Amino acid sequence: MGFLKKSIGQGIGIDLGTSNIVVYQSDQGIVFDEPSAVAVRKMPQGGREIIAYGHEAKAMEGKTPQGVTVIRPLRDGVIANYDMTEAVLKHYLSKITSESRFSRPLVVVSVPAKVTEVERRAVLDAAIGAGAKESYIIDEPIAAALGAGLPIAAPQGNMVLDIGGGTSEVAVISLDGIVVTNSLRSAGKEMDEAIVSMFRQKRALLIGEGTAETIKETIGSAVTLDEELTMEVKGRDLADGLPKAEIVTSLEIREVLLPLISRIEDMVKVALEQTPPELAKDIVDHGIVLVGGASQLRGLPERLTKSLNAPVFLAENAIHAVALGIGRALEDMDRMRHLLTTVQKRNR
Repeated sequence: MGFLKKSIGQGIGIDLGTSNIVVYQSDQGIVFDEPSAVAVRKMPQGGREIIAYGHEAKAMEGKTPQGVTVIRPLRDGVIANYDMTEAVLKHYLSKITSESRFSRPLVVVSVPAKVTEVERRAVLDAAIGAGAKESYIIDEPIAAALGAGLPIAAPQGNMVLDIGGGTSEVAVISLDGIVVTNSLRSAGKEMDEAIVSMFRQKRALLIGEGTAETIKETIGSAVTLDEELTMEVKGRDLADGLPKAEIVTSLEIREVLLPLISRIEDMVKVALEQTPPELAKDIVDHGIVLVGGASQLRGLPERLTKSLNAPVFLAENAIHAVALGIGRALEDMDRMRHLLTTVQKRNR
């Protein structure tokens, strides 16, 4: 029991998302939930320095002066900029370890199930480079199912659909393993980009992705609403370059989002077609659990229930399901270690 307590005390879980990084500390719960953004300044003598992380960096997007750039080091759920990813991990790990007597924590990081071995190794190496004593990988569908409270160890079909910022991923899980999985390297960010494109093409109005995300969250929907919503949107008129404000409706935004939602539905249908009959029966009986930031879209569970012919439920804490699942694995490492993968430890 003493060894287990020691492991728990220095265990840190990281949901390394395209849009957000969520950090779980095993004796504290979720301690950070911040945008996966870094602001860097080009130095006169060469090189770059990081001037902001997380919320502060995101607030700078589209507003930076010459020489300052906001970088998203993760794309499609995997590392796109290794140095910046390591810097982000080091930033959050140092914040935790500075308040703890443990300076070299055990770190568990989630990744999409279908990433390559090279991409997995990059994540593990980045965690070690950021200061972890040991680093482990857990597949996001497994973590999400754990966080949603699904009985993944049982001989039962559990389906989880994770719609995040850069990746949509579906998996059928039974007996602690993934039986079927399918993914799209597009999700919430592609929805934002589609809204930006619509305003440019149909309204001749230039808006940023941050504004598009706000529109999606405020009036976006996957089903016809009893009372359609409206919102004032401000941007730059492409005709004369002057500031401009226009009113947009939830109907217009829904028309933009539905083709992307249809792609997600098709991805899930392919996974269902590949699912063994006995597990498919369980899914019909128990339903599909929906997690991830983009799963919050208004009316999405209802639309998916109708199109997939199986009940779809939004997890109780859909946004943090992956991080909470990593936390469950950290709290019970003896029993759940087989769910994790790693590489040989390095001496540093």
